[in-house]
Amino acid sequence: MGTLLALSLAACGGESEGAQLAGQVSDKKITVYSGRSESLVKPVLDDFQEASGITIEVRYGETAAMAAQLQEEGRRTPADVFLAQDAGALGAVAGEDLFAGLPDEVLDKVPAAYRDEGGEWVGVTGRSRTMVYNVDQVAEEDLPASVFDLTEPQWKGKVGVAPTNGSFQAFVTAMRVEHGDKRTQELLDGLRANDAQIREGNGPIVADVDKGRLAAGLVNHYYVYELAKEEGTSVDALKAKNHFFPNGDIGALVNVSGIGVLKGAGDDPDARAFVDHLLGMPAQTYFAQETYEYPLVAGVASAPGLPKLSSLNTPDIDLGDLDDLQTTIEMIKESGLA
Repeated sequence: MGTLLALSLAACGGESEGAQLAGQVSDKKITVYSGRSESLVKPVLDDFQEASGITIEVRYGETAAMAAQLQEEGRRTPADVFLAQDAGALGAVAGEDLFAGLPDEVLDKVPAAYRDEGGEWVGVTGRSRTMVYNVDQVAEEDLPASVFDLTEPQWKGKVGVAPTNGSFQAFVTAMRVEHGDKRTQELLDGLRANDAQIREGNGPIVADVDKGRLAAGLVNHYYVYELAKEEGTSVDALKAKNHFFPNGDIGALVNVSGIGVLKGAGDDPDARAFVDHLLGMPAQTYFAQETYEYPLVAGVASAPGLPKLSSLNTPDIDLGDLDDLQTTIEMIKESGLA
């Protein structure tokens, strides 16, 4: 990947388009607050440092915690950019007027549904919610049309959920935006009453579904691919399969990982170069091939076997509205799921 990145930077004369446009002098360093785990993004960051000569200082943590830290630090933050696991955290930071905003030439690289309407942040990868199911326990004709169907008696004790996981909480927040708090609380209470099986994260859910310990579970799409990689086999060989909810159901939410530039960085060419890097072909290809997320920039193929992002029947939601995480957490606790 490093060679590809070096070539892409060399094509710009060794200097990013952002640096040329901003007219500022690069100091060759940026501070990144990352809500994405080190194991996932470090290879991308290392390649950027090697090819650009820009030093990255990274603070890793849970996305919600990083967003809260930025809100507490305000304009005093040492961060230049915020790399977040989900749009809700980006929306929360944008709501505090902490982002400098991004130019159209950056925003236009990504479809409108996966970037902030006001230009405060831009998506980097897409992450679809799915129901993973065991093909020996759930027939195709019995797959639910809606995530709300999982409170029905036939699913009692069969569905795994990870209520303390950030992706589940973002999904519940989206449900609140789409259907209101009352119906969302009814679903959470219904899952609890239907003996939903609690797991710590998406990975354990997919592993248990594959081994037949669970019939189904609510996860992100790429965990099936991660399990296949861990076991040295193909996705087709697994018993665990993804079911993408149809008809714009909230269970088919596509959230994003994304990035915003803090106001303290302003038009810093190094920060802009980093954003350009994440939206460049080499980094997008890395995410598609190594983490199995959806690339958001045109011209990069998704992982083999994944339906095209444009073909998914996703709910029509402004991802920037997924910023009220605290109420979501309180509702999940009230249901008894966590």
